[in-house]
This record gives sequence, structure tokens and C-alpha cells, in this order.
Amino acid sequence: HVTLEESGGGLVQPGGSLRLSCTASQTSFTIETMGWYRSAPVHQRELVATVSSGGDTNYADSVKGRFTISRDNAKNTVYLQMNDLKPEDTAVYYCNVDFGYARYYWGLGTQVTVSA
Repeated sequence: HVTLEESGGGLVQPGGSLRLSCTASQTSFTIETMGWYRSAPVHQRELVATVSSGGDTNYADSVKGRFTISRDNAKNTVYLQMNDLKPEDTAVYYCNVDFGYARYYWGLGTQVTVSA
């Protein structure tokens, strides 16, 4: 079993920045894809960004140019740098790690609130 530890959420004013981190517990298997998803009230969980083991990234259109995802494979850690935050970015952000073959894990989520 793999556990995920998320950190970095909080309250920020519009235009501000936050950096989310997510570290997976020790595993001898390669994590194929690491990513962030978010869920806001009355909205389904949606993809924010993913990064493959080879470094290929994918972003939701709504965050392109503002958010940057990266990973440190040696630390089993994925980061999400969020700049120019908007009120519509307010959500619970969930980390996801995918080993492939339908084996994946979710974090418990971290709240991001963008408000003046």
C-alpha cells in the first residue's frame, strides 16, 4: 500500500501564488504518472495537471500559463506551482499517483482558497 502526504494549501489573495507538494511513501515500483486534480462545490473532480515518468506534462486549459507541474523521482514527490491564482481556482486539490495496470492512489486533499 502507498500513502500520499500533501502539503502547501491555504488562503491566498487573487493574483497570489501557492506551491503544493505531494510525496508518496517508499515504493520499489516506478510511478508512471503523477498529477493533481481538484474538486469544487457542485463540480466534479477535474484534472489540473499531470506529469509522466519521462517528464511529459498535461494541463487543463484553465490553468495553462499559470500553473507548473514538476516531479522529483528520487523523492517520489510531485509539485504544483500555482501563480496568478483566481477565485475560480478555489477547490480541494488531490494528488494522484498512477503505477499503471489500474494501480493508482489518491491523497486526502488539501484546501486552496483564493479570496480577497
